[in-house]
Amino acid sequence: MESGTNLRSAVLAAQQQLQRGRNLLRQQHQQGSPGIQVCARLTELVDTVVLQLFQLALEELYGPPGAEQREMVEKHVALVAHAGYGRREMAPFSDVDLMILYRPTVHRQIARLAERLVRDICDTRMILGQSVRTPQEAIRLARQDPQILTSLTDARHLAGEEEITRKFLKRLSVTAARRAKFLLPLIDAERREERQQYGETVYLLEPNVKRSRGGLRDIQLVRWIGFCCYGTTDPDGLFLVGALSQDERDKLRGATEYLLRIRNELHFQAGKVQDRLNRAEQMRLAELFGFTHQDGLLPVEQFMQEYFRYTRNVRYISARFRANADRPLWVAGLVGTLLSHRLDKEYRVGPYRIVATPYGLRKLRNDFGEALRLAELATQYDKRIGHETWEAVREAAARAPAEISPETANRFLSLLSRPPQLFRILNRLHELQVLEKFIPAFRRARGLLQFNEYHKYTVDEHCLRTLESATSFARDDGPLGEVYGAIQNKHVLHLAVLLHDLGKGYTEDHSEVGRRIAAETAERLGLPTHEREQLQFLVHKHLLMTHLALWRDINDEQVVLQLVLEVGSPDVLRMLYILSAADLASVGPGVLNDWKVQLLTQLFQRTMERLSSEDPLRSSREELVRCRRMVTAQLKFEPDQAWYADQVAALPPAYLRGTPPETIAATLQQAHGLATGEALAWGEVCGDHGFLEFVVCTYESICTGIFHKLTGALTGAGLEILSAQINTLAHGLVLDRFHVVDAEYASRPTAERIDQIADGLVAALRTGDGVPRFRQRWQANRPTASTLSPLPVRVVYDNTTSHDATILQIFAPNRTGLLYAIARKLHDQGLSVTTAKIGTQLDQVVDVFYVTDSAGAKIESATRLEEICSQLLHTVEEVSANTPADAPQASDPVDH
Repeated sequence: MESGTNLRSAVLAAQQQLQRGRNLLRQQHQQGSPGIQVCARLTELVDTVVLQLFQLALEELYGPPGAEQREMVEKHVALVAHAGYGRREMAPFSDVDLMILYRPTVHRQIARLAERLVRDICDTRMILGQSVRTPQEAIRLARQDPQILTSLTDARHLAGEEEITRKFLKRLSVTAARRAKFLLPLIDAERREERQQYGETVYLLEPNVKRSRGGLRDIQLVRWIGFCCYGTTDPDGLFLVGALSQDERDKLRGATEYLLRIRNELHFQAGKVQDRLNRAEQMRLAELFGFTHQDGLLPVEQFMQEYFRYTRNVRYISARFRANADRPLWVAGLVGTLLSHRLDKEYRVGPYRIVATPYGLRKLRNDFGEALRLAELATQYDKRIGHETWEAVREAAARAPAEISPETANRFLSLLSRPPQLFRILNRLHELQVLEKFIPAFRRARGLLQFNEYHKYTVDEHCLRTLESATSFARDDGPLGEVYGAIQNKHVLHLAVLLHDLGKGYTEDHSEVGRRIAAETAERLGLPTHEREQLQFLVHKHLLMTHLALWRDINDEQVVLQLVLEVGSPDVLRMLYILSAADLASVGPGVLNDWKVQLLTQLFQRTMERLSSEDPLRSSREELVRCRRMVTAQLKFEPDQAWYADQVAALPPAYLRGTPPETIAATLQQAHGLATGEALAWGEVCGDHGFLEFVVCTYESICTGIFHKLTGALTGAGLEILSAQINTLAHGLVLDRFHVVDAEYASRPTAERIDQIADGLVAALRTGDGVPRFRQRWQANRPTASTLSPLPVRVVYDNTTSHDATILQIFAPNRTGLLYAIARKLHDQGLSVTTAKIGTQLDQVVDVFYVTDSAGAKIESATRLEEICSQLLHTVEEVSANTPADAPQASDPVDH
């Protein structure tokens, strides 16, 4: 037997052999070798190393070949490769999945062999997935666990007693066939859970090549289902039994090659497992694959459109294959004939699918407008469209004339007016390439990246998901549902939703391009003049309400009046409100939170009140008088009426409009009697909105820099500030109000936590002189410098929106302590903050501050404004350069 030293030398030699082999294969890959060929050769390389280590382990433990103990072990043990290693689809740094199958005869000896083999393989720096089982145990586990079953469907023999492997695979095949009805739902659920984590749609901006929808895993899904239902995992074998068409087989082959080549490149470039096609890799691969600027599209946009063509085909084929897999083909045909019923002369609706009759196929091929009826029927009966019928629609769409008839256009508009199932219908039409016949701009948007950090989906997918969000508001019990139900011309709203982002991908501002697309689409569909004007406005101004709600003080009457003048009518306001909320909801999961719904709703309600008034300015003044009277009425039995009268008279309009009278009265009662050197703070959960409100009462004389010290205390406690309102009343009384999110609590923070934060706010004003310590927060899948495109730092001012304050708007990369640094710099420049809106989207912040000078007036001097912006820019750049990137927080998209 070899010594431990010699064995260690052999393991190190195997490690070097792997490295040399990978380097050689990387060269072949770079020279253009097919992806499947590189994977097969990588598999052969791993086979060679694994077999060498297996033989070394046998010799070390049981003696040289021919030794009695070794022969006895070899007769009862089999080494089996499975999963991607078994399929010979190993990427450069894929896991090595091995199973040691053994007969119970060698139960005592097997542990030593497994331990040695695992140790030696891991010492070569391969990532090992291993199991040690008897054939009976492996079969039992495969019957119960879909993950184990699917990993074994492509198992192959490596070494040891081949008869053990052969009998095991035969028994596995029989077991899978007998239990297919039980196993298929489990396999479905496993894949669905994976898609929920890595992406349910093909059109993700940063897809996972292996696990996202339409990726390699869906190709493997076809193999797994094929194993259970037809006894083979090979696409050629599935074609021979009629389970796949020739076109489907060829498309799966092409997609396998394409995706494996990309995956190999990602692994080689990273020097480790890397399956996520992030932004930086997309740009690099676009250049590597030879894409150039063309037709106004960036190379990366063209590359990803090609990528989505492959994954879209995989998604469709795997979905159709799964739908047909629950029953044998001959049973499907027989049952389909016996249990189907005709719809006129064109279609038959069966238990599983809707298919066109020969007459219907001819009609579909000659009139692509018939696809509208087909899509409606498929959704109405909740059936999949038969493959031949699907292909007929594709052929019709490809041959359809450029113009559409008035009858077809009216049918499309009628379809848009019916919310139930509208998303599903239009999604089907988009898959059939029919939607772009009605809205030509959809053709260019198909699979088009939104190359920014605020969206999760491509342009076409985002627009369709925005429609899904808008129609879902019909089931909302709150203001969104009420307003959506009140909209009469829903076809105009739904068309605006579909068009709102189709102007992206051009050098010009997408809202301007979108306005032209809206005009062209309106003319194509024959909309009357007033509907054309509404459609153009909604597409052109689809960001207006969102920007005002998230970036401006919605209690400022000038903000409300600006929106009144822009929208002009209650009908347009209703549609803009729904479009704004749906747009936020479809950017990505969790973007439309209760806080943003509340802001949009408050702005909508105040604007609607002004639109309904004959004199909006007079209505605004009367509202303020009414609010002050209501607060005074709450305080009429309090002593020291003069003090209360002074405070009520000094209440800022924004605070009056945005706060219930009883809350204002209670706050003033808390503040009454407060000594000039003292402070009070308290917090509460705001209803069901999931955020907290903290109120701080003190006097100006307590310290300088009240705002930045409070900001530092909140961010130092790990809170995300959403907004701040700073009110200075009579006699130097300060009432500051902060809305925050506590990321440390998934649900409601405890009372102890709230009290702790409130105590920290008071302490910051009494003793806080230094820079607070900020917590680093980690979140999974956070963007990194390598995946995010550079984010410019900008500081801009607005001296027109507000009559009383200058608005400073700051765009910067998100960094720990940035908000505190900005607030302190504002204080150092002699500025007072009256209102702040804080937004974080992925790795960028957009902070908005309403500021005045030491006299409480706007900053009018252009020179002074430029100096302020310059100083703030320097502060932000300094923090960005010296502080590591913070974890992404709640997404507040800047540009949808």
